[in-house]
Amino acid sequence: MPSNVDSNERPDYDPEIQAIADYVLNYRIDSQEAWDTARHCLMDTLGCGLLALRFPECTKHLGPLVEGTLVPHPARVPGTSHRLDPVKAAWDIGCIVRWLDYNDTWLAAEWGHPSDNLGAILALADHLSQKKMAQGRAPLTMKDVLDAMIRAHEIQGVLALENAFNRVGLDHVVLVKVASTAVAAKMMGANREQLLSAISHAWVDGQSLRTYRHAPNAGSRKSWAAGDATSRAVRLADIALRGEMGIPGALTAKQWGFYDVLFSKTNKDQQIKPEAERRFRFQREYGSYVMENILFKLSFPAEFHAQTACEAAVTLHPQVKDRLDEIDRIELTTHDSAIRIISKEGKLANPADRDHCLQYMVAVPLIFGELTAEHYEDDFHASHPRIDTLRDKMIVREDKQYSADYHDPDKRSIANAIEIVFKDGSRTDKVAVEYPIGHRRRREEGIPVLESKFRRNLLTCFPLARSEKILERCQDRDRLETMPVNDFMDMLAL
Repeated sequence: MPSNVDSNERPDYDPEIQAIADYVLNYRIDSQEAWDTARHCLMDTLGCGLLALRFPECTKHLGPLVEGTLVPHPARVPGTSHRLDPVKAAWDIGCIVRWLDYNDTWLAAEWGHPSDNLGAILALADHLSQKKMAQGRAPLTMKDVLDAMIRAHEIQGVLALENAFNRVGLDHVVLVKVASTAVAAKMMGANREQLLSAISHAWVDGQSLRTYRHAPNAGSRKSWAAGDATSRAVRLADIALRGEMGIPGALTAKQWGFYDVLFSKTNKDQQIKPEAERRFRFQREYGSYVMENILFKLSFPAEFHAQTACEAAVTLHPQVKDRLDEIDRIELTTHDSAIRIISKEGKLANPADRDHCLQYMVAVPLIFGELTAEHYEDDFHASHPRIDTLRDKMIVREDKQYSADYHDPDKRSIANAIEIVFKDGSRTDKVAVEYPIGHRRRREEGIPVLESKFRRNLLTCFPLARSEKILERCQDRDRLETMPVNDFMDMLAL
C-alpha cells in the first residue's frame, strides 16, 4: 500500500469514549454525601425552573412545536400544563432551569452548570416511567433520577477540570450534550456498544460557539443553549438505541476528528497546538467527586464568579447607601477567570449582558442591598442611571493568590474583595469573601438557605399546602428515593 494512503481499518473506540461508557454502566455510587447533595441539587434546580416561569421571554419558548400535539406517556414540564415528547420536554426543562443563571455551577479550566443535564434526565425519566407502568412493569424511581444526575455531573465536571473548551471558542454546553447523551442512553437500556455509539455521536455533533456569552454579542441564547443540548442528547441516545452505527475515532481521527478540527488551536494567538497537547487531560477518574463539590447559587441570580463580590457588596451597603454621591472609586480585587469572563465596561445591551457583568452585579447591591432577577430587566436598568455611574467608578484588579486558589483542587475558592474610597479620602474596610455560601466549605450553613430558596420558588407556582408537600417530600431522603418518577412529576405539573 502506498505510504500516503490512510488505512481503512476501522479503529477501536477512542479510550476517552470507552471510559465514559464504562463509568456509566459499571460504577457503583457509594458516597452518601453525593446522594444527599444530588437530592439538594434536584430541589434547587427545580426551584430555579419554577421561578423562571415568571418571565415571558422564557415561557415563549415552551410547549409543543405543533399546537395540539398529543403524545403517549408524555413528559411533563414542571410548573406548566405542557405534556410533550421527551425530546421537546428536555428542551423546555433545560431552558427553564437555566434561564435565570441561578442553578448550580462548576468552576475549573472549563466552567458550566451540571444541573443543566436535568432537562434530559427528568423528561426521559417521566416518559419512561409512565411507559413502564403502562406495560405492567415497575416504574423508574427518583433514586434513578438522582443516580443519573450524579453521573452526568461527574462526566461534565471531570472533563472540565483540565480542559478549557472556552480557550478554543467552544461553549461549555458541549459537555452537557455529552453527559446527557451518556446517561440518557443508559436510562433507555443501552448496552455497551449502543452507549459507545451514542457518546461518539455527541462528540461529532455540531458544537456551540461561545459567541452569545461575550460582548458585544451576549444575549438570551445563553439561557436556552443548555436546554438545546439536553434535547439533542435525548435524540442522539434514541438514534443509537435504534441501532445506528457509531464513530469510533470521533475524537482522534486525523484531520476530521474533534481534536484536530475543534481542539487544535488556542484562542489567544490561534497557534496550532502540538498533536500531543490536543487530547483531553484528566485530573482524576470518574466517581462522585463533582456532585460532592458542586457549587450552589443560593443568594444571588448571578454568574458564579461574582457571587462573593455580590456578598461583599451587600455587606458594604449600609456603609455606602447614604454616601453614593461621595464615592470617588470602587476597588474590586478578583481572580483571573472573573476578569476574563465577566468584567465589562461600556453599554450593556440586555438582561443577559447585565448578569454577566461583574461591575453591574456589584453596583446593584451596593445601591439597593440586594440583587434579584428583576434587577437585570430593561425597565429597571433604565430607571436607575446611578448603576452605570457606579460602574464607571470601578477599578478591577487581579490578585494572583486569588487566581491560584481558584485553580487549587483542594481549595477551589472564588474570592472577591471590595473597598470603597470616598472623595474626602476616607475608605470603607476592605471586605473580602473567599468562599460563597453555596460552596462545599459552607455546606452546613448553605443547606437551610437552599431549602428556603426552594420554598420561595415553589410558592411562585403553587399554593402553600402543595408547596409544603413538595418540600417535605424532597427533604425526606428515603421517601423521595423510593417515589415513582411519574408520581413526583404529578406533584409539579399543572
